[in-house]
Amino acid sequence: MSRSVYDCSLIKLPQIEFRAGNITPVHNSVGIPFDIKRIFYLYDIPGGESRGGHAHRLCHQVLIAASGSFEVLLNDGKTQRQVMLNRPYYGLHIPPMIWASEVNFSSGSICLVLASHFYDELDYIRDYKLFIENSGDHK
Repeated sequence: MSRSVYDCSLIKLPQIEFRAGNITPVHNSVGIPFDIKRIFYLYDIPGGESRGGHAHRLCHQVLIAASGSFEVLLNDGKTQRQVMLNRPYYGLHIPPMIWASEVNFSSGSICLVLASHFYDELDYIRDYKLFIENSGDHK
């Protein structure tokens, strides 16, 4: 089954507001369309820099701009879409077989990633040509 960039969706996370600051709780499989197996974050990225540039064979991810902002370029091998993340209570769900790149980081940004699988290098497709060959849309 081939995926579309339109299978990627913004998820509004809970927001508990306090005068002294807000909290956004994340619970496994509650509001997140998968069981969370791994959490990591990207930080100390120079302003304007890019990260990512790969797809996953099986792993789903939710990307959250925990601080600052960045854009996510999505590509399914046929269609491209760009999504801005700049609020810590919105996450972008990226299913498997979508090529994603995070670009235009603001200074001091933190990208929080929730993943459905533990790290496995074999799950990554880092070669765009190989991604196109495996995307199902190349025929």
